[in-house]
Amino acid sequence: MSEELAFLLQKLIPALNEGVLMSIKLIVPSAVLGLALGVVVGSLRAYGGRFFSPLANGYAALFRGTPLVIQLFILYFGLPNVGIYFKPYTAAVLGFIMCSAAYHSEYIRGGLLSIRRGQVLAAQALGFSTFRTLVWIIIPQAFRRALPGCGNEIVYLIKYSSLAYVVTCFELTGQAKIVASETFRFSEVFMVVGVYYLALVTVASWGLRRLEKRLEIPGFGH
Repeated sequence: MSEELAFLLQKLIPALNEGVLMSIKLIVPSAVLGLALGVVVGSLRAYGGRFFSPLANGYAALFRGTPLVIQLFILYFGLPNVGIYFKPYTAAVLGFIMCSAAYHSEYIRGGLLSIRRGQVLAAQALGFSTFRTLVWIIIPQAFRRALPGCGNEIVYLIKYSSLAYVVTCFELTGQAKIVASETFRFSEVFMVVGVYYLALVTVASWGLRRLEKRLEIPGFGH
């Protein structure tokens, strides 16, 4: 066995496989909970009234306007100064959820505002409360329209999950950095890492396209 092949099979691939498992553990809950929180924040931005709308808009502006890496640093290194401690995995997931939700909220808000006002008035005429109108009539339609944008944010989440290593949560990029630092084979290591991320993004994009097709209503688009 050649030296290059031995390095690949015995050193690099096992380390990256361990890292990709951690990446998946970060991505899946962050994507699901980030989307759920984004729906809530987006709904409040569109229909929250004088009190909740400004708060939701402030949340979105804060997390969309500051770098994710700064948010992670505050969660992991800053909060202990006020007595709040998170483990690396918890800090990374919380950071991804809050940041992702802010971006999802923008797509959801746009989808909600694209629904014609007449549907709200018709629901109210039938005796629906504002909450029931939002949950059963407006959000399902808005979600279909927002899904391409939300799917794009999930793809971005896969890529910026690589920042978890800055809070010592060693996912795919973190494991690659360790191997590269030990062996000084930076080019080989990160080329293989790029293939891993490309595979993750390809699978996620395929799944999201299938979901869009499944939720599509003939004649009405998303």
